[in-house]
Amino acid sequence: MKRIGVALIIALGVFGCQAPEPTAGPAAAEPTAEAPTIERLKAKPLYAFTEREVDAYLRHLSATEPDLRRRIVHLARKNLEQPYELYLLGEAPFEQTDPQPIYCLDRSDCVVFAEHTLAIALSNDFPSFMSMLQRIRYKDGQIGVVTRNHYTEADWNVNNRWLLTDVTNQLGGDAVKPFSQKVDRAKFFKTRYKLDESMPVETIQESFIPYERIDSVKPLLRDGDVVNFVTGKGDGYWVGHVGLVAHAPDGTVNLIHSAKPKVREEPIDAYIARMTKDAAADDAAGEARFRGFKFLRLTDDPLANLRAIDGPQAPVVKLPPDSAVTWDKYLESFNLGG
Repeated sequence: MKRIGVALIIALGVFGCQAPEPTAGPAAAEPTAEAPTIERLKAKPLYAFTEREVDAYLRHLSATEPDLRRRIVHLARKNLEQPYELYLLGEAPFEQTDPQPIYCLDRSDCVVFAEHTLAIALSNDFPSFMSMLQRIRYKDGQIGVVTRNHYTEADWNVNNRWLLTDVTNQLGGDAVKPFSQKVDRAKFFKTRYKLDESMPVETIQESFIPYERIDSVKPLLRDGDVVNFVTGKGDGYWVGHVGLVAHAPDGTVNLIHSAKPKVREEPIDAYIARMTKDAAADDAAGEARFRGFKFLRLTDDPLANLRAIDGPQAPVVKLPPDSAVTWDKYLESFNLGG
């Protein structure tokens, strides 16, 4: 994992792997004397890259692969076997409520993997990747624990509509199952971070496709679709895991996601079989278990959508008002060179 340097350093929240029921590194690597070569980087896993190597590889990839979906799948597969670790990220060096760093290259949990893959695929160098990552992680790109997209359905999916559209109902038709969810952000911030935030309780209406009905949906899935894995018990449902869709050469619909012990790619049918083998026992014991999927699809032109929101300088990153580090100085700390 590549964390911020000591000179700059003085969660995942509810969204992601092992999310609770409703109610995240080391110093930036010193640049090597040898400039990165593309042929060497092609043979190297992405999670072993330095920041300088990410910069070089993205300059190459953005110039040679114009298709966003292909870039997403390529980068996701380049991170296969990346080690898993839960709760990697925070807001350092810009805010200290959660003092974990704002990015990680060598490890991931499900949210870190999905966010980093999307951000890097949308970028053409390391600085643009870092800016895009913050725009995806935070509401309006405003770095801070309170503005982080903690709740999948209520925060992340909503605040990233410029990038992705929820197509669950469109794909599932009469197979979808509706559910409501109470989102108590004030309670979450008090419990997790000891923060007193005045926020009204929100009730949202959602839907998912039960895994028993997935066969009719599989032919409609596309590479680069984002998957929300729905967990539930009784009448309560929530998203507790995320991943990406990628088709195998033979057309099999696969899922790429970060889960213990590492990032993996597996057929959606194999995932369902593995996660439901003890379903009867879990139900008898009243345990929460995997129930189905939500799917989000890339918009036609995410960068154009973002420029319409942020202006021509998109993505815009906004720092906490009391940050002692500017964004430019932060990026300069990586010494990427020319």
